[in-house]
Parts: sequence; C-alpha cells; structure tokens
Amino acid sequence: MECGDYDKVIIVEGSSDRKKVASVLNEVVEIRCTNGTISITKLDELVEELMDRDVYLLFDADESGEKLRKQFRREMPEANHLYINKMYKEVESSPEHHIATVLLSANMNVKMKFLS
Repeated sequence: MECGDYDKVIIVEGSSDRKKVASVLNEVVEIRCTNGTISITKLDELVEELMDRDVYLLFDADESGEKLRKQFRREMPEANHLYINKMYKEVESSPEHHIATVLLSANMNVKMKFLS
C-alpha cells in the first residue's frame, strides 16, 4: 500500500506520539507528524493531499496542541478531533489504555489487550 492509499490518516504532533498511537492500533492507518508546528503553506499542501480521506487530529492537551487545532479547524473543518484527557497533557505520556479508548471512540480497530 502506498502512503496515500490509506483511508484514514491520524495527524499527531511528534514522532513519539506517532509511535504511541501505532502501538495501540490494530489496523493500518497512516500517521502523520506536524513536528509541533505547521506553516500555512505546508498546511495547505496537506489539506489538498488529504482531501478525500478520513482525517483525525490527536494533539496534546496544551497550548501548542490547541494552537494546531485552531489552524486545522480553519483549513480542514471536516477533520475529526480526538482529545486526550487533560490530566495526561501529552499524547506520548498518556497510558495505552486511554489512547485505545480514544481511538475506539472514533471507530478505529485497537489491540484488545489495551482495553482490558
């Protein structure tokens, strides 16, 4: 499968977030990183590239995560916003069972061991 062949795309902030999310998923989903910030030019390119796909945003529960959400809300209003509990603050520091629950709520297939 080529990079653009996945139906679902999850956009996270960093590579540690990507690893955490990938470890919980039990289906093939493309996971993209913004590396903390994203320029308007890169965001426009991303919007065009992901136009016909299901896009999910999973950012940290902090100021930089909220700033990214606002940018994506403006440029990609059809994207699905997923939220981690504020007590964990970061995707990478959230327990796997919490990430699994968040992804399951978006009808994604997760590894069952994280739900028990």
